[in-house]
Amino acid sequence: MKTSFKVTLLLFLALFIFQSCEDNDDVAPPASLEVNDFIWKGLNLYYLWQADVPNLADNRFANQTELNDFLKGYTKPEDLFNALRVAPSIDRFSWIVSDYLTLEGQLQGTTKNDGVDFGLYLKASGSTEIFGWVRYIIPNSDASAKNIKRGDIFYGVNGTQLTTSNYQSLLLNAESYTLNLADYNNGVITPNGKSVSLTKTVLNENPILINNVIETGGHKVGYLMYNGFYPNYDTQLNEAFASLKSKGITDLVLDLRYNSGGSIQSSTRLASMITGQFTGKVFSKQRWNDKINSYFESEDPEALKNLFTSTVGSAPLNSLNLTKVYILTTKSTASASELVINGLKPYINVVQIGDITTGKNVGSITVYDSPTFGKENRNPNHRYAMQPLVLKIVNADDSGDYFNGLNPTYALKENLANLGILGTASEPLLSTAIGKITGTAKMVKKTEGKTFPYFQDAKSIIGQNQMYVEKVPAGLLKSLE
Repeated sequence: MKTSFKVTLLLFLALFIFQSCEDNDDVAPPASLEVNDFIWKGLNLYYLWQADVPNLADNRFANQTELNDFLKGYTKPEDLFNALRVAPSIDRFSWIVSDYLTLEGQLQGTTKNDGVDFGLYLKASGSTEIFGWVRYIIPNSDASAKNIKRGDIFYGVNGTQLTTSNYQSLLLNAESYTLNLADYNNGVITPNGKSVSLTKTVLNENPILINNVIETGGHKVGYLMYNGFYPNYDTQLNEAFASLKSKGITDLVLDLRYNSGGSIQSSTRLASMITGQFTGKVFSKQRWNDKINSYFESEDPEALKNLFTSTVGSAPLNSLNLTKVYILTTKSTASASELVINGLKPYINVVQIGDITTGKNVGSITVYDSPTFGKENRNPNHRYAMQPLVLKIVNADDSGDYFNGLNPTYALKENLANLGILGTASEPLLSTAIGKITGTAKMVKKTEGKTFPYFQDAKSIIGQNQMYVEKVPAGLLKSLE
């Protein structure tokens, strides 16, 4: 989204108009209700489904005193936040944190992490027992120095079987723990007595895990595994495309199978690097709640558009000018990754290989307890912040109804019995893409062996499956002073 002076002013005016139209008095909430007051007012202004939640209606409370009486009914801020959301079947992704420093780090790829990126699966449909398997190891992490690798399976932590009710406490809350490993044989997960001890450290994950070129069948196939839309790495992403461009690639396979999303701006930049011939055209369009959206539509409708770009900051993009791209996906492919796929479809041929995606066509912002809900002048008494869904996003053709996920052109799920080595021509998903590029794969082999119901993954359980606008628009108010 544009973060220009005009957009900032518009949302400031919208905020001002909203607040001035309230029939509340000027009584400040007591200190014990500061967090709850911030939650209600932030959601009242920004929440995508504000009009569908009766307790968030603009006329719900006649004055601050009435609002205070309502807020007193919730002793935990998290309980109030969840009570003000629509049904979880509609809003699956809004969340609140008690420490915005942790949230800010997560959105930039910085987490307390042992370096094991994993998927979690149910042992059987309807089962409460789950198991995990290692998708990849983050370089320079604790795990990178341990005897653990892609494809390893774990069933428990510290000797306790993982379940749908204990996985968070076992995997998230401990600084150090031991993964109990298992073997996989003909669809059966069997403990093998082996284990690996891991310790979490503050880890900055570069989302560009693999960037190479595979020459085959007269083609130079660029392969880029990109695992998160973290804005701090946009320059490195541009450099990765410079490398691919300098090597004269003829085709691109973009691997987003473990990319659960991130910045809308980074997504727009990646799409612009893949293409380059559509600068200034609409990549995607945003739809906020009626209160904010109607203001934009009447005053500056262009502010709701994300346009293909030719720069990262002041640096020119290294664009490939492709008319076809191959994108690898799994059930973990979400939000900003799905935006790349959907946003490119009106312009070039997008060949999706793998599994159906998550289905997250809505975006969020970080809302702080401050006069403008931005970073400036945050309340020093607490570190609560919200990441509510505030917008729905569609492509240039107004298509964006993929709540149930984006279906692949060629369906092929990852198979625990044959995962392959990432980035090699024999890895099943990449091999399928190469076969389609060279014309040697007339059909796609079905996933052999048992498949397990997907449950969660390492990124989604800590809230990294976001698609977000990087700044709360009103948070730039200071630039007007």
